[in-house]
Amino acid sequence: MVLFNSFEVEKWMDTYEYTPDVLNVAETCCSSISMDELSSFSDGNPVTALMPTSRRLTYGSIRGSSALRHSVANLCSDASRHSLTEDNVIITQGAIGANFLVLYSLIGPGDHVICVYPTYQQLYSVPVSLGADVSLWTLRSETGYIPSVNELSGLIRDSTKMIIINNPNNPTGAVIPTGILEKIAALAKERGIILLSDEVYRPLFHNGYNHPNSPPPATALDYEKIIVTGSMSKAFALAGIRIGWIASRDRAILERLAAARDYTTISVSQLDDYVAGYALSSGVIDRLLRRNVALAATNLSLLKEFVDAHNDICHWVQPSAGTTAFIQFCVSGRPVDDVSFCKDLLEKTQILFCPGSLCFGGGRDFLGFVRVGYVCETTVLQKALTKLDNKKGILSIPRPSAPGHLVTSGSSENTIVEYAPYVLEIATGPFCMDQLVAINY
Repeated sequence: MVLFNSFEVEKWMDTYEYTPDVLNVAETCCSSISMDELSSFSDGNPVTALMPTSRRLTYGSIRGSSALRHSVANLCSDASRHSLTEDNVIITQGAIGANFLVLYSLIGPGDHVICVYPTYQQLYSVPVSLGADVSLWTLRSETGYIPSVNELSGLIRDSTKMIIINNPNNPTGAVIPTGILEKIAALAKERGIILLSDEVYRPLFHNGYNHPNSPPPATALDYEKIIVTGSMSKAFALAGIRIGWIASRDRAILERLAAARDYTTISVSQLDDYVAGYALSSGVIDRLLRRNVALAATNLSLLKEFVDAHNDICHWVQPSAGTTAFIQFCVSGRPVDDVSFCKDLLEKTQILFCPGSLCFGGGRDFLGFVRVGYVCETTVLQKALTKLDNKKGILSIPRPSAPGHLVTSGSSENTIVEYAPYVLEIATGPFCMDQLVAINY
């Protein structure tokens, strides 16, 4: 029996995202659009015109329609490097289905996998569940969360089967630049290691989705044993249609994945396939992505204003792509207990964040961090930041139920008073519990 670790970020979202009156700034999709809104991006061809209501709802094309796979191939190509065709693409049930299919098909006991960290938990927990030995390739804030190729080289073993990257990265919003990508691909090629690149947030680059300085899709690099996964959920604001994909120039890998897929999928919904094909069509995709890039830019500027105004307690590396930011909250230079902080914040303000240590750090790492999904409706983000900025004690510290819950340390001038979930520095001397009411900043 395969044993899976609890998928903490999905468990957290499933538990809390439908809290009454929630201000959901934990969601990682661009603000989702309706079919009517999707049609408005067209030159006048409504989405319903792509699939006549008289069409029989058979399984459809097993690997995905030709039109959709052709559009995905274009997304995963770079004309100046390497181009893909529809035969290089398999359509899946979301990127989560794509990632699982890749890992289930290619990884097994005795294999060694290297995975960037932090990232979406699926990318390292599934290999562990399949019996692989996983090395976490840690991304650091001091280097802008850009992975070190030297560290990667030191992690590679004779048994290394796969290197996994996530570009743009969830939760940091960092982008691996072209030069680093090329070095990663060269290392993988030298050792014959498969490179899996989860590109679910591509092409939502904040400098523009087709900016010449944006890195290419990994499938355009000079190595065939590269696999890219993606979906319609994040950058395209269409999570509800559950369409993802796998792309690779290595036909042998694709055939192996297709053989495994026969046991789980047969085909995706024809309806979903047609909606995705419509969204990626030449008359729609540009307007859709311009909408989402503009929304990301507007909302990121609001979030930056908040972080800059509270730089005594907020620390981050500003994201350059995607929909997520990774912000550390500290008081007196020490990280808050992010899980209790997020629960307390939701209870008192209806603001929903994802706690970093729980959802991305295995309960050990990234203490005090929260993931913010800021490409929601602008009004939702504005309301959340206004509540968070409240000077009247919204971020109040609960009084201890017993004196034993209080721990102090420090010099004769200052004492650090700890009470989960926050840390607060106060002057030593006589004080009463009423002084431990709020963090006012």
